[in-house]
Amino acid sequence: MEWQPDEQGLQQVLQLLKDSQSPNTATQRAVQQKLEQLNQFPDFNNYLIFVLTRLKTEDEPTRSLSGLILKNNVKAHYQNFPPAVADFIKQECLNNIGDPSPLIRATIGILITTITSKGELQTWPELLPQLCNLLNSEDYNTCEGSFGALQKICEDSSELLESDALNRPLNIMIPKFLQFFKHCSPKIRPVPCPLYLQTILVPDHFSLFALATDEDSEVRKNVCRALVMLLEVRIDRLIPHMHSIIQYMLQRTQDPDENVSLEACEFWLTLAEQPICKEVLSGHLVQLIPILVNGMKYSEIDIILLKGDVEEDEAVPDSEQDIKPRFHKSRTVTLQHEGGEGEEGEDIDEDDDDDDDTLSDWNLRKCSAAALDVLANVFRDELLPHLLPLLKGLLFSPDWVTKESGILVLGAIAEGCMQGMVPYLPELLPHLIACLCDKKALVRSIACWTLSRYAHWVVSQPPDSHLKPLMTELLKRILDGNKRVQEAACSAFATLEEEACTELVPYLSFILDTLVFAFGKYQHKNLLILYDAIGTLADSVGHHLNQPEYIQKLMPPLIAKWNELKDEDKDLFPLLECLSSVATALQSGFLPYCEPVYQRCVTLVQKTLAQAMMYNQHPDQYEAPDKDFMIVALDLLSGLAEGLGGSVDQLVARSNIMTLLFQCMQDPMPEVRQSSFALLGDLTKACFPHVKPCIAEFMPILGLNLNPEFISVCNNATWAIGEIAMQMGADMQPYVGLVLNNLVEIINRPNTPKTLLENTAITIGRLGYVCPQEVSPMLQQFIRPWCTSLRNIRDNEEKDSAFRGICMMIGVNPAGVVQDFIFFCDAVASWVSPKDDLRDMFYKILHGFKDQVGEENWQQFSEQFPPLLKERLSACYGV
Repeated sequence: MEWQPDEQGLQQVLQLLKDSQSPNTATQRAVQQKLEQLNQFPDFNNYLIFVLTRLKTEDEPTRSLSGLILKNNVKAHYQNFPPAVADFIKQECLNNIGDPSPLIRATIGILITTITSKGELQTWPELLPQLCNLLNSEDYNTCEGSFGALQKICEDSSELLESDALNRPLNIMIPKFLQFFKHCSPKIRPVPCPLYLQTILVPDHFSLFALATDEDSEVRKNVCRALVMLLEVRIDRLIPHMHSIIQYMLQRTQDPDENVSLEACEFWLTLAEQPICKEVLSGHLVQLIPILVNGMKYSEIDIILLKGDVEEDEAVPDSEQDIKPRFHKSRTVTLQHEGGEGEEGEDIDEDDDDDDDTLSDWNLRKCSAAALDVLANVFRDELLPHLLPLLKGLLFSPDWVTKESGILVLGAIAEGCMQGMVPYLPELLPHLIACLCDKKALVRSIACWTLSRYAHWVVSQPPDSHLKPLMTELLKRILDGNKRVQEAACSAFATLEEEACTELVPYLSFILDTLVFAFGKYQHKNLLILYDAIGTLADSVGHHLNQPEYIQKLMPPLIAKWNELKDEDKDLFPLLECLSSVATALQSGFLPYCEPVYQRCVTLVQKTLAQAMMYNQHPDQYEAPDKDFMIVALDLLSGLAEGLGGSVDQLVARSNIMTLLFQCMQDPMPEVRQSSFALLGDLTKACFPHVKPCIAEFMPILGLNLNPEFISVCNNATWAIGEIAMQMGADMQPYVGLVLNNLVEIINRPNTPKTLLENTAITIGRLGYVCPQEVSPMLQQFIRPWCTSLRNIRDNEEKDSAFRGICMMIGVNPAGVVQDFIFFCDAVASWVSPKDDLRDMFYKILHGFKDQVGEENWQQFSEQFPPLLKERLSACYGV
């Protein structure tokens, strides 16, 4: 007799399922208890499967929920199910895999997979044959349901499916799948479930090519997508067939159907990230490169979408959906290195490769360009023999579409093939600069982007040769009549500013005239990019901007915009970021503008905190605030504190910023804490008397945030602790215990980003400088990583205070440095010109060590030094 439910029991189970959908926590708790009681009765699981598969009168969410509760029971107690219950569940699953509801089909599929994951494939021999059989069904739902279940089994149990334990069921399944791919119903055949292909690729069955030439483009697309997925997850399966796969993909990348060619082009992007790329692709570059280059031309559709025939559109207002949402990048405190400006450890900007991002749909052109870019980074100059012969024809073509694609090619290879391109650049650059005046807007805009990719080289040449002509033409393009060209020119100019830095100082007047003129000319979207260009200029030339004539040009239009925008307008973000850079650069020159700017930032922080509090108390009545307003305001306050120094004192005195800061430092959102700690550090440097009364409350919060899971938060908290220590002096003593262990742990962690390591080392050194007795007992635990992380930083105040600290700690605990003394020697040698008293400290430690071990031991010890280090120490310290 087949099992039948008891009517009263069934009603009880249904009531339980209804209750469990209630939002009330008390009801939820009662449901949990009831579930635990019912799980004592083995046939409770029969009721659950019955509701899922048979009770078609119930609503789908309730039926599906019943299945999910059953799935959890299978996971937890399957081995205790009586055989009759297990058999009933299995039978019901197979009989109902074709339920008309997609939700119920999927739930049954999950249930089947959960049962098989309990090692049940062996004891359920009819499962795979029956599912395979159901693929023949004329009914779409049955077909789709059984296919979905098979796909899940293949994903979860692929190892087992290949084993002899089950007589290699794949031998039956794979031919079945291939037939299925040729299913008579076009609705089924392209079911996009390519992951199961990973099971097809058992070497004996590499029969994808049965499908490779399928006349249905949807099938070809899926074969390509499957191969791309496999490349990511199971490359080992593909390696034996790589040659034929590459040949196939070369064909498909030229498929007449763009959906297929785009899917195939992804293959090269993915392959470039695999370690075997160079080895397997070398022999195919001669075919691949021309195909990618050809894919980089605008299609006719692209040109229509981009309004490629419209030259002047600067007077046409932007539609709001054209403007991508902006994300503010919170402030991260970094140190200066030997090589140049502070280097960012963890956030590399990734947005500079987008040559035409308003058409942000991914298309064949973008994918081909991205693939060429990554391949150039893999093959470097080996790519050029395949490219250079093509480039000439493209760059000098009379057809503008061809010429434009050539300029894009040049930009795409700039990073990877830079070395090999250098001999051609003196000739190419003037040609590219000439393209900035092309009559086609799309050619002018791509020329801006490509030139920006060579900015580093331009700046390394004498300024008159390329920098001056490039800058002159780019500034003209900033005032182009076409909005796309304005945008490309502004972005390119920002890149040039970052590379050129103070090289731009002689041209500042001319640059500012152009940027300020653009203010009156730009529509909404480009205005936001213009703020970036102005902020970057300020970052690049720094205090050179602090000249009355420059301030007179720049500040009135910025302040006019600032007064125009409401507190809830998101355009404040880029403007605040821009003002933050300007305030830092202008220093005292910003004083006349600082009061209203400061007040508004404090108001923005206060409003956001108030809104967050109301939202937390009554989420149904209030909206969650956009915390970016607060983050950007905190960063601008940091810029003011850094730029104005002591002059910020009166502003802080007249506001409640310290109270607000206390709240921001405890915000659940990491970016808010990150910016709070940067501001705390900057206020500590600028006006410590206002910070000092809060230290007892602030220090425990800083200690809690020394968590490297949130790299940038941890970095800024670490830096702020170091700044506070320098101001507190010996009064720092009660707080050392709150932070020291965490700092030592961070400096010893493997794979800690460079920026965080350096800031941690500086802060440990500074704590040791003000409280040597408290820190020096741990010297041996951090001295080696401390020395290695600070050897590449330029001589500066932070490095100075940290090294004084290490010297004082060695004075208190010389034994702590003995084992790693060679690292200390190396760190000392990294100084170019230490102050005299610091040099004396180094001298005493080095000679003290030498005297203690004796001449002979010192000789042996210094034999280990690399020649350069030996020379340096002998010349500077006579050891």
